[in-house]
Amino acid sequence: MTVQKTDREAIRHGKITEKPLRERPGFPTWAVKLEMAITGLIFSLFLLVHMVGNLKIFMPLKADGGAHIDDYGEWFRTFGEPLFPRGGFLWILRIVLLTCLILHVYGAFTLKKRSAESRGTFKRTNLMGGWQSTATRWMLVTGVILLLFIIFHILDLTAGTVVASEQFVHGNVRDNLIATFAPERWYVTLFYLVAMLALLLHLTHGVYLAVSDLGWLGERGRGVMVVLGYVLPFIVVLGNVIMPLAIMAGLIPGYTR
Repeated sequence: MTVQKTDREAIRHGKITEKPLRERPGFPTWAVKLEMAITGLIFSLFLLVHMVGNLKIFMPLKADGGAHIDDYGEWFRTFGEPLFPRGGFLWILRIVLLTCLILHVYGAFTLKKRSAESRGTFKRTNLMGGWQSTATRWMLVTGVILLLFIIFHILDLTAGTVVASEQFVHGNVRDNLIATFAPERWYVTLFYLVAMLALLLHLTHGVYLAVSDLGWLGERGRGVMVVLGYVLPFIVVLGNVIMPLAIMAGLIPGYTR
């Protein structure tokens, strides 16, 4: 341990030391936490918008047989024209999200490493229990699961390669979703559901920490915390879970197994 008022006799006998547990980091911990909070909230906002867009799969087909969810996908590719070229805004969004992902992963492992170094051989025990304590214990694990899911999701429904269904066609959002969550690909749906459980744990605790680190957790901010930290994550996860289950059950308008 380290002390402010040194006891030379205790130091001589090796009971305490003046040496810090870890060197002062070049990038302060408060800045890493702030970066984690901002990038986490950006991801949360994107997930909410993405969930709303995906729910368009439940809308009836248009008179010409087109799907509203396909229009949603096309909107991302044409947004900002003619200021941006076709797909320009989509690539800007991808670059922003990729940057946030790299910073978020870096921040997570950096804080984990610094916490372990500061704590030394002592471990956290006698946690209070409940949802937040469970989410805290599994924060790194759920983060890794979500990282693997992001990679799988991009290969499956964005790039359409390696793990994608044989029926994948670029731009056909509705048909690609139906193909990837088909009953014969039950393992994809199972992985998706596991990832959504991980997302629920990760979001509820992550948003709670973000709200706290940004200084919004006073008495007036508790209502904001409840909405951002619990209500919105449950809505996002529920909206995402309904889609693959409905596809497997053949409950999508205009689609039968």
